[in-house]
Amino acid sequence: MANLTLKHFRYFEALARHGHFGRAANACAISQPALSMQIKELEDTLGTALFERGARHVRLTNFGEEFAPRIRDILRSVDELGDLARASRDRLLGRLRIGVIPTIAPYLLPTIIGNLARSNAGLDIHVRETVTPKLIQELIEGRLDTALVALPVSEPSLTEVALFAETFVLVRPGADQGKPVPNREKLREMRLLLLEEGHCFREQALSFCNLHAAAPRELLDGSSLSTLVQMVSAGIGVTLIPEMAVAVETRSASVSVARFRSPQPSRTIGMIWRKTSPLARQLLQISEVVRLSADVLRQHQSPGLTTHNRRK
Repeated sequence: MANLTLKHFRYFEALARHGHFGRAANACAISQPALSMQIKELEDTLGTALFERGARHVRLTNFGEEFAPRIRDILRSVDELGDLARASRDRLLGRLRIGVIPTIAPYLLPTIIGNLARSNAGLDIHVRETVTPKLIQELIEGRLDTALVALPVSEPSLTEVALFAETFVLVRPGADQGKPVPNREKLREMRLLLLEEGHCFREQALSFCNLHAAAPRELLDGSSLSTLVQMVSAGIGVTLIPEMAVAVETRSASVSVARFRSPQPSRTIGMIWRKTSPLARQLLQISEVVRLSADVLRQHQSPGLTTHNRRK
């Protein structure tokens, strides 16, 4: 086993994660033949196959399934050794891998990155945008340093730091400007447009409307908040969006925006990271930058949000 290297392990992890030689090679920035050769070399050293090769994809063998979590633990430990050295410095330098959910990324991320760049010269920020379950998994596996999500995530191995709360607003066709704002009972009777399965914002909206038991035909799904707002503009239905998204998503749509009467639907946004991360102190400092960035965004939100409705 003396011939095993971290390079072998990283290539194995990439192929196990992507299930495809081409995508794994791209992720590792090497050629596909080079990746294939390294995987074959690893299998020869171990004396057993790690993958079943198919025409379009590969899958782990039974041994590969047992091998994979141990390799991820090794790689995570190696990464944390580097983090330990970085944690000894007063400020964070080098790579920061931050995940963020899609209902935050387009609206808050530009301000966060700008502020982090000014306060942490030399920080190399890598952003991963995807849904909460994937962010949690990648964080646990050590492929992310931290993530910006809606809380709580209730994962025992992760630290959660609440940063700010924001309300959801109702987006209706422009012709509905001035109409009474529906309560949650009336909202259940309307054609409600929601993000597709997997988005935590979908579950939060369903919870507010008490629609968890709704039949699929009662709801229409979209892949992004932009899609939902444009569907509302076309008169297809109504939707809920977080307050931070209003300025961006409604500027080119003929819609009206209304605040709900109390109790208003809302969510808590926070940062999460592994409890074992040596960078915990630096990540806590970064969380303050995120909090201040959110404060700046709220201060510059459109004055239209101070009224019940807004017509574009």
